Amino acid sequence: MIKFIFLDLDDTILDFHRSEAVALSKTLQSLNVEPTEEVLVRYSQINRAHWQALERKELTREQVLTGRFQQLFGELGMNVSANVAQSLYEKNLSQSHFFVDGAPRLLMTLSRKYPLYIVSNGTIVVQTSRIASSGIGRYFKGIFLSQQLGADKPQIEFFERATGQIEGYTPEESIILGDSITSDIQGGINAGMHTCWYNPHRRDNHGIIPEFEIADLAEFDTVLQKLNEK
Repeated sequence: MIKFIFLDLDDTILDFHRSEAVALSKTLQSLNVEPTEEVLVRYSQINRAHWQALERKELTREQVLTGRFQQLFGELGMNVSANVAQSLYEKNLSQSHFFVDGAPRLLMTLSRKYPLYIVSNGTIVVQTSRIASSGIGRYFKGIFLSQQLGADKPQIEFFERATGQIEGYTPEESIILGDSITSDIQGGINAGMHTCWYNPHRRDNHGIIPEFEIADLAEFDTVLQKLNEK
């Protein structure tokens, strides 16, 4: 029986890539850098690689936030401040939110039956603002951000510090739903939770096996039914 549901935020509830493109375009324009499609795609690749390095403890959060811009501008051969770019980007990103298809219905439906919790590696300033502007905060019993907890998904410390604040929590009665196989699913496995990978783009699992996999958020109801029938 499932009693606690943990949800990733970016690209599970809120469409991060769409917000990223809008925020990055505004940032680059402010710095007199042309935000071509090629530049936006390359930044996204660099950004993803930096966050994955954070998950592996190869980089600190500060190194991720400025390093991604340093690498981008280095490849473009441009002398632009990574610190200034990061500051502008964070401001622009915090003001942007778009929902993943089916996310509003999912939150409304789940919150009637279960206590819901956000688990995110995103920065405090950006995520707090996006949660507020999107109006989804009312659906959650708790919001756990790695920057506040001092540990990042998939580290077991992240989940221990988060779940230690939840009365009556047990991993056997919990499930995490997220789009990142290396962060959300590996983190859930580390924590002993049930796991459901939201994988609409049919990405490779890199050898990490989720308990369930869905391509549409509407399928999560079926996952819960299966677990609750056990």
